[in-house]
Amino acid sequence: MKSWAAVVNNIEQATGQSFDLQQVEAMHGGDINRVYRLQGLTQSYFVKLNKASLLTMFEVEALGLHDLVSTHTLRIPKPICSGIAGENAFLVLEYVALQSLSSRSQQQLGEQLARLHQVQQGYFGWHHDNYIGSNLQKNARENDWVHFWQEQRLAVQLKLALQNGYAGRLQALGAELNDLVPLFFSSYQPQASLLHGDLWSGNASADEQGQAIIYDPACYYGDREADIAMTELFGGYSHEFYAAYASIWPLDSGYKTRKNLYNLYHILNHLNLFGSGYLHQAEAMMQTLIAEVK
Repeated sequence: MKSWAAVVNNIEQATGQSFDLQQVEAMHGGDINRVYRLQGLTQSYFVKLNKASLLTMFEVEALGLHDLVSTHTLRIPKPICSGIAGENAFLVLEYVALQSLSSRSQQQLGEQLARLHQVQQGYFGWHHDNYIGSNLQKNARENDWVHFWQEQRLAVQLKLALQNGYAGRLQALGAELNDLVPLFFSSYQPQASLLHGDLWSGNASADEQGQAIIYDPACYYGDREADIAMTELFGGYSHEFYAAYASIWPLDSGYKTRKNLYNLYHILNHLNLFGSGYLHQAEAMMQTLIAEVK
């Protein structure tokens, strides 16, 4: 970005303190945003940039961070401000020097995530639609979790896949599976827990004190199994994490089957974000899930 003046001005307005920018350091980030560390004389901030049309994506991410912070269950980077600077939308967060999770911080994360999931609501969904990656995630409030998952998770991704040119077998399997979703819940009644929503292993670390910290949320109230399933999808967490979670709130025995239903949503989203490399995996997951209940 050519000039950081607008970002610095927003930081100063949000914090009520002057910020004398000394250095801008490009950092390694995810696949969606460009990320930087802004270093001042005494303070540092973490900044995400994307195109200006995606400002809402940053605004609802900040809302999710605020919701997570308010539970006092987990270490969360504090959102500072968001806005437009030239052709860019930006989100500023407190800067945290991240390091790998140790066995102790994995255990701590499992315990604290279970306590986060005990923060519950009387409906499924959220107070705002948000984003999973850069794709819209619908969160209209519903009382029926099965219908919520069918219509606001699987159906949305299947429709987007069709728009992206993935017709034929994917759509046929998807329609068949979506009709069968109620069968996965014949003996299980989910509760509406506050979820991180995108808790793959890249969205959790430890801070400089070794305390577990999570970030990049896609929050909503839903079945806690959806969060746990995502932890197993890309890389996974340690045995200490899962044992610590279970010590606070054990999972239902049917989770082993439902986790693939929940992770299908993320594989379909990756198909829509990153292309056909995920097509075979999505179709194979659908086939396996259909066979589980037919």
